[in-house]
Amino acid sequence: MRGSRTDARRRRHFSVRRSVKGSAARPRLAVYKSNRYIYAQVIDDTAGRTMAAASSQEAALRERTLTVGTASEVGKLVAARAKEAGVSSVIFDRGGFRYHGRIKALAEAAREGGLEF
Repeated sequence: MRGSRTDARRRRHFSVRRSVKGSAARPRLAVYKSNRYIYAQVIDDTAGRTMAAASSQEAALRERTLTVGTASEVGKLVAARAKEAGVSSVIFDRGGFRYHGRIKALAEAAREGGLEF
């Protein structure tokens, strides 16, 4: 029996995670998207800590539906918080999702916010 779409995404994500590791110098910008919300975290994998995070569940964005515009705002927010934490360069981890639509909008907004990847 074949697996679900979620299983396939997880398999892709684990495959990518074997090679993509975040460090203190260049942490990982991890993105997760559900049907209702989008989440982004800047993670230092060597120390095992989250340096910055943003999501569409926050008070300012909670009432909005998940669109490309909402994803873009989350990208700007995570970039600003990463800058506050002293991070300027990251490795982008799309979490097994295709790089288009909301994932692409978040990434491009994070780049506009000053993150390099």
